[in-house]
Amino acid sequence: MNVPPVNLLLTPLKGALTGIAMLIPGVSGGTMAIILGIYDHIIHAISTFFRDWKKNTLYLLAVGIGAAAGIGLFSNLISRALDHFRHPMIYLFLGIVIGGLPVLFRHIQNPEKKKADSLFLFIGLVIVLLMTLEPAAIVNLSQGTGILNFIFLVLAGVIIAVALILPGISTSFMLLTLGLYEPTIDAVKTFNLAFLIPVLLGCLLGVITTTRILETLLNKHTRKTYLLILGFVLGSIMQIFPGIPQGMDILYCLLTLATGYLAIRALSRYFDRVEAE
Repeated sequence: MNVPPVNLLLTPLKGALTGIAMLIPGVSGGTMAIILGIYDHIIHAISTFFRDWKKNTLYLLAVGIGAAAGIGLFSNLISRALDHFRHPMIYLFLGIVIGGLPVLFRHIQNPEKKKADSLFLFIGLVIVLLMTLEPAAIVNLSQGTGILNFIFLVLAGVIIAVALILPGISTSFMLLTLGLYEPTIDAVKTFNLAFLIPVLLGCLLGVITTTRILETLLNKHTRKTYLLILGFVLGSIMQIFPGIPQGMDILYCLLTLATGYLAIRALSRYFDRVEAE
């Protein structure tokens, strides 16, 4: 696999869409990256960074700048939309996630498939569901001082990096699960370097380690790895499902669900066609 040349329009655009996906509760930026066809390239660019650092840097910068722009431009809009139209917006997100499933199914089609491979789908599903169990005393650990607090925050950063890299696991959900969502938001607002530096160090370590392992798994055990990822995605659907809406909300939610599904299918087909040309 080779990292493709940077397309000055499409590469940042795909990065922006991936960044927007990271803002959506329960939706994974990694899943969006798979749908847009850039996930494998990002993993390869990171894991083999020093083999061709110029080309990899340009590609990662193009994706990263696009992602930062998407996050910056749409964070406030999505937050307000969730505040005022929560159920229709969540159904829109569900439609986006469901619309991405055919892309994952495409990766797990293999003439040598084995029934035992389905176990990996179950494992992925169970892992995400277990993440809903609230961990005890984590918030207190994150707010302490000293070397143990520093080590904890580095480890937390490593775990967060796994959520950044693995499709199907939402970064915002991972922060909530660790009890670190509000402390992290507060640290960003107050520029608390004592909190942010060890977390960022852990993220860097986690990204480097995770990408190398994940690329090996994708190359050698493609079907099993994507079944695991599919389990993560199905688990995330169960997490963000808000229940059955009432009254006129049913109509609005069905419309936004269909809109999300059709939009992501059209987007996926469009980028597939552009890449093939």
